[in-house]
Amino acid sequence: MTATTSTRTVEASAEPEKIRKILVSAADRPHRAGPVSASLTYGWRALLKIKHVPEQLFDVTVFPIMMTVMFTYIFGGALAGSVGEYVQWLIPGIFVQTLIMITMYTGLTLNKDISKGVFDRFRSLPTWRPAQLVGALLGDQVRYTLAGIIILAVGFVMGFRPDGGLPGVVAAFVLLLVFSFAVSWIWTVVSLSVRSEQAAMGISMFILMPLTFASNIFVDPTTMPSWLESVVEVNPVSVVVTSVRELMTGVYDAGSLVTVLIYCVVLVAVFGPISMFIYNRKS
Repeated sequence: MTATTSTRTVEASAEPEKIRKILVSAADRPHRAGPVSASLTYGWRALLKIKHVPEQLFDVTVFPIMMTVMFTYIFGGALAGSVGEYVQWLIPGIFVQTLIMITMYTGLTLNKDISKGVFDRFRSLPTWRPAQLVGALLGDQVRYTLAGIIILAVGFVMGFRPDGGLPGVVAAFVLLLVFSFAVSWIWTVVSLSVRSEQAAMGISMFILMPLTFASNIFVDPTTMPSWLESVVEVNPVSVVVTSVRELMTGVYDAGSLVTVLIYCVVLVAVFGPISMFIYNRKS
């Protein structure tokens, strides 16, 4: 009887200690992850997915090589008279086209995660809500960087020699990565708005094809009909391609760079809130 009473007394005295450990004071609780920390964490998750499924790198390795070689040798002789001359014009353009097309897969990946219920678990976490989308886009910047390096390497092998040297190439690379991040928000809206990955791809391609082919990527707009030339000149992709070409040739046009950055701000300002509205509505 005495032993039983003693045991109950010990358990009763230990109960407040258990409660204290569970309900610690606010000062002792782990700090909630801030926007930057949470975004980087979700970005790291995107990279870990590549580690476990390396087949995801197909679109950033084989695809850039195929696009660069195919368009150079198919259009080079007909449009510029020789492959050597055309490659100087094409590489900056194909550099932009390939990275923008790869951004489409960001939306497809998000749609797949949402359909599997992964984001339902994310929404229950006490983190900055936009971090779940921002982190996914930041993680894909590594994929864009890898694709860009491959394109430039193939271009150098084929004879591409930028007059702007390494500083011009790096500046063009950074500008394009910023623009790619902004464009990714378009595909985020698309992926959140449809139910299937196939539908997201179909709508994304419907938007992407006119943007990339009705541009100055492959040919000089002055060779086009006047009405089409006017369309090409205001195409955001054409503006970015022009800036990338100028930077790679050593020309730093402040007006052109500011225009690209304005496009980036507008894309994020428009499609970012729309993405979050749709994302929050789904919860």
